[in-house]
Amino acid sequence: MLEIKNLTVNVADKLIIENLSFNFAKNKIYVLMGPNGSGKSTLAMSIMGHPLYTISDGKIIFKGKNITKASPDERGRSGIFLSFQSPLSLSGVSMFSLLRTAIAGKKDPLALREEIEKTAKQLKIKKELLDRSLNEGASGGERKKIELLQAAILDPELIIFDEIDTGVDVDALRTIAQFMEKNKKGKTYLLITHYNRILKYVKPDQVLVMMEGKIVKKGNYKLAEEIEKNGYEKI
Repeated sequence: MLEIKNLTVNVADKLIIENLSFNFAKNKIYVLMGPNGSGKSTLAMSIMGHPLYTISDGKIIFKGKNITKASPDERGRSGIFLSFQSPLSLSGVSMFSLLRTAIAGKKDPLALREEIEKTAKQLKIKKELLDRSLNEGASGGERKKIELLQAAILDPELIIFDEIDTGVDVDALRTIAQFMEKNKKGKTYLLITHYNRILKYVKPDQVLVMMEGKIVKKGNYKLAEEIEKNGYEKI
């Protein structure tokens, strides 16, 4: 699905990621852990093609195609979705109008609304939030669920959540985890965090530990438990 080959990334002339390689497979959930400043968010931004993150060496291959120089819009259309740490509000733009524009005529508006409302119910999102300006009056947990709702409707193949468990209560985190587990087929999830809260509700196929711009250890959920107990210094 996604191949990272010898990736080196700079931000404002500062080296953040150096010679990183890893393959992400379809139908899998990956958790990327690491202390603050380890390069986790830089990796996410680089995969999405953020212009402030300069790839000075290496390649990003998605579904067999080299997307290293593709624009964020091209990457989004190809099937990559990135949820930011702190989803912003969009005044005057509702969830329905945003997704209707993003789908660009691929679905009948009535059928689209029905699908949005059905998915929102599964995610326990209040119906009134769908017609308000995007994320207006929404809590941290509601904003993360709204991001997952967008991903469910847009149906990307690679879904990246940066700090998915930050500012999210236990009930919201459980709902998010259950939804991901039920909708894993045909998709790759990359969950970025420096806690192990999410692992109480979702069992990843692999846990990766990133430090100083490199993946230094791989394992299952027990690796996250080891980090919780001993910290990153023991890795």
